[in-house]
Amino acid sequence: MTGTDVRTEAEDSGPSGYAAARLRLLTEEARSGPPRRAALAELTDDWLGGLFTAAARDLRGASLVAVGGYGRGELSPRSDLDLLLLHDGSDPGAVAALADRIWYPVWDLGLALDHSVRTPGEARKTAGEDLKVQLGLLDARHLAGDLGLTAGLRTAVLADWRNQAPRRLPELQELCAERADRQGELQYLLEPDLKEARGGLRDATALRAVAASWLADAPREGLADARRRLLDVRDALHLTTGRATDRLALQEQDQVAAELGLLDADTLLRQVYEAARVISYASDVTWREVGRVLRSRAVRPRLRAMLGGGKPVAERSPLAEGVVEQDGEVVLARAARPERDPVLPLRAAAAAAQAGLPLSLHAVRRMAATTRPLPTPWPAEAREQLVTLLGSGRPTVEVWEALEAEGVISRLLPDWERVRCRPQRNAVHVWTVDRHLIETAVRASELTRRVGRPDLLLVAALLHDIGKGWPGDHSVAGEIIAKDVAARIGFDRADVAVLATLVRHHLLLVETATRRDLDDPATVRSVAEAAGSQSTLELLHALTEADALATGPAAWSSWRGSLVADLVRRVSAVLAGDAPDEPEPTAPTAEQERLAIEAFRTGSPVLALRAQTEPVTDEEPAGGPEPLGVELLIAVPDQPAVLPAVAGVLAVHRLTVRTAELRALRLPDDVDNGSVLLLDWRVAAEYGSLPQAARLRADLVRALDGSLDIAGRLAERDAAYPRRRGRLAPPPRVTVAPAASRHATVIEVRAEDAPGLLHRIGMALEKAGVRVRSMHVSTLGSNAVDAFYVTTGTGAQLPAQDAASLARVLEETLRA
Repeated sequence: MTGTDVRTEAEDSGPSGYAAARLRLLTEEARSGPPRRAALAELTDDWLGGLFTAAARDLRGASLVAVGGYGRGELSPRSDLDLLLLHDGSDPGAVAALADRIWYPVWDLGLALDHSVRTPGEARKTAGEDLKVQLGLLDARHLAGDLGLTAGLRTAVLADWRNQAPRRLPELQELCAERADRQGELQYLLEPDLKEARGGLRDATALRAVAASWLADAPREGLADARRRLLDVRDALHLTTGRATDRLALQEQDQVAAELGLLDADTLLRQVYEAARVISYASDVTWREVGRVLRSRAVRPRLRAMLGGGKPVAERSPLAEGVVEQDGEVVLARAARPERDPVLPLRAAAAAAQAGLPLSLHAVRRMAATTRPLPTPWPAEAREQLVTLLGSGRPTVEVWEALEAEGVISRLLPDWERVRCRPQRNAVHVWTVDRHLIETAVRASELTRRVGRPDLLLVAALLHDIGKGWPGDHSVAGEIIAKDVAARIGFDRADVAVLATLVRHHLLLVETATRRDLDDPATVRSVAEAAGSQSTLELLHALTEADALATGPAAWSSWRGSLVADLVRRVSAVLAGDAPDEPEPTAPTAEQERLAIEAFRTGSPVLALRAQTEPVTDEEPAGGPEPLGVELLIAVPDQPAVLPAVAGVLAVHRLTVRTAELRALRLPDDVDNGSVLLLDWRVAAEYGSLPQAARLRADLVRALDGSLDIAGRLAERDAAYPRRRGRLAPPPRVTVAPAASRHATVIEVRAEDAPGLLHRIGMALEKAGVRVRSMHVSTLGSNAVDAFYVTTGTGAQLPAQDAASLARVLEETLRA
């Protein structure tokens, strides 16, 4: 039977005919999705139109209007019929009788009905008082009666909505936020409400309302498909349950999947999650744009008055090379060239997360469309920017989602696609696999002060469950994937092995601590053999806690934490041996020796710098490889305050320190019995071009003789361009490493990297009157992990009490 035949049967047979035609339509296997919803709406339109025409007779000035979901023509099998009987107020008694003749047949069929009877003025007044009524009227559609009456109301309602948008849109946003708090996020729930949860059909309707205001619009790519997918699932849910429900309960998911022709319930949930993610991301972008427009409207009159009517120019503050902040978002600099800068997406993402700002939709889409793939292995800067992004705490989530929405993450990490939107059917887990991995990185960022290699901790957090996209034991599969990913993103062989161990054994500590006898030496020895080293055990302990905290409230407790800590202490005792002494310095290279001799003979600093580049590959663009940074060698006659002076000059020139070594170099006997401090740095320009060697040297000379006010210069710059932080970083941790050296006291500093950090540490050490015998500095993402070998002025180790006091002073200095 065709759609025309179905409608004819309904018209000819009254309510019973409509019921039969409706049933036949809903059981047709050949028709589903949008065609069935449209056909059901059309069938219902014809039936209700017939009821209205038969009952209205000579009544003028009345019309029947579909509103809400019915107004949009989106009738699911058990949807409510949202109807408005509109009239001009001339004959209320006749209108009341007309309403009865329409409502009662609907009720007689057992259909849910949401109805109202109003004049256009009453409808507009109610809409002004009740936002939900307003939203329903935005989708008003004429069914029968006085077309002019309906058209007049539609025009007036849309005009009201656009005029009142600056007041009503914040109200709508608050309504959406309250609903999200109550219902949760659709993209993570095992039993989601398809309509009410965040990212569901209500949010899709809200986006339509925002677009109708003409104030802002949602990203449209994929939005219609996402909405259609959720409606299809709701249709199947109504048909399999026979109820008007929007909650996709666990016991019904297999039936719904079968109704939709899907493989299983997991495939169903994954499709629902993907649709919800599209709607959630569109909502985030849209509400951000609404806020920007409303702020702009509020500020513009004052600016016009101040600027004499000229159009204000949006301020742009640099954040990183090719990346600036504008109007509360991270956008690309005008000179940025994504097609020539494959690291730009990661650099922009890291800068956004560090500043706690969203990535502009336009910037993400431009980078996704034009940035060429990273070479394999990744350049060092790309790996460092990924670590910085992962270590930025809570802001990482929003930035990661923006990259993922445009497919950037799957291009950077192809294995990510297998865990993307993958459900976890476990009551303990509150997230999908992919979001759990990001949550683990967020939790791990809070524990970076506990480990010597925060970069390995953060990457292990990102990869520890990556094997869940494959059959079998996810830890075993994950170990193989982790080796491949770690090598691809540029870790050396030793670090790849550590990451593989962390992924393979990420459940070892908690399972052993809660299920095995810790007093059995064999238990402890087996864990020690799996960990292999103190540093890996340290990382495994932090990863275990981050993983559990990111799983859900039921996965971690003080009791579990104490059991794991007890196990770690026992394993650490097994692994402990004589602490390694300070490594013997390697012999200086010919260039280092030449610089040292020249510095000693001239009595002033000498330096050499050269750009580091990646090896040329077949994929390099014309003009050769892009510079990665600068290797900087500095030789200075041994004197006080060298470290804070050099570090301060680098900070003034906006050079980010990646690694640094300092050591005292004895000159050859045939030269002189003197000593020169040799500093070997790897630095990168924060943004802009690299500095000239001559200018660096001139500023270093001034810094050493006291004529360059480094602290003042840094303070002025911070005042002009305050550095934004999007998260509360873990507090710095300064410790004394006992027995780490026979010749010096080793002070270990773990802190958030920031401009001038090394300068502040150097000044504090200088004020404390200690001599830095050597230092080993590394910046891993946004984390600085530094070791300073210090002695007294006479070259002796610091007394234990003095060392502890120095550590406290340093920690207080860095907290200030």
